[in-house]
Amino acid sequence: MKYIEPHGHMVSRTTDDYQKMAMAGCEAICEPAFWAGYDRASVQGFYDYFRQLTEYEPARAAKYGIPHFCWLCINPKESEDAGFAREVLSIIPDFIDKPTVLGIGEIGLNKNTKSELAIFEEHVEIAKKFDQPILIHTPHLEDKLKGTKLIIDALKNANLDHSRVVIDHVEEHTAGLVLDNGFWAGMTLYPESKCTPARAIDILENFGMENIWMNSACDWGHSDPLAVVKTALEMGKRHYNKETIERVVYGNPKSFLQQCPNFNID
Repeated sequence: MKYIEPHGHMVSRTTDDYQKMAMAGCEAICEPAFWAGYDRASVQGFYDYFRQLTEYEPARAAKYGIPHFCWLCINPKESEDAGFAREVLSIIPDFIDKPTVLGIGEIGLNKNTKSELAIFEEHVEIAKKFDQPILIHTPHLEDKLKGTKLIIDALKNANLDHSRVVIDHVEEHTAGLVLDNGFWAGMTLYPESKCTPARAIDILENFGMENIWMNSACDWGHSDPLAVVKTALEMGKRHYNKETIERVVYGNPKSFLQQCPNFNID
């Protein structure tokens, strides 16, 4: 089967994971900027991280025949210090023209604070200035619905094309809100939190299979870089045909990502 991993934090993974993903049929990996497993102490740390995303990871993935793309931002977990965050925002234009950059992300909210929201809105302005798509992180657990509503309100005020925005980590209580407002939705598949394969398929069955993708995140926590493949196999057990499965795990992310000028896997 062929599939796209539209949201995977490969800097946290070993080369064995690249090999397994290649063997499973991965056609492309897209890596949003995010937390490094610790809070970075300087803008130089982010500069080096952006170099890692735009130079080193594409080269590492290429050894296994997988195109690697990335998104740029300072993540919500590190946005509480607005002064520091704005210093990081100032270097994003230095990388925005790199050939594997897809847009701005994953921006959003973590604890739904005023500072996080302000930095989120400033990221959106950068995306508008450089005509970039946006990938959004929504909070987890009990703050998810509140955070998703705050994000959607901010995006409406920003007056941008909703079809070029994907709001990730949706669950049963937020998927409809995201899709009904014209955004793309992403489901993150985790073994112990977020969506299990069974939950993700239930969401597809309840909300439809248009404008939605699945991803593994495969970050610093307990996660599985083959979660998308395993969910596709679970769809097969529910008697979905191969065409439907491929549309969800390959066609849907490809349709969104083709809005990014640098995304080309043909």
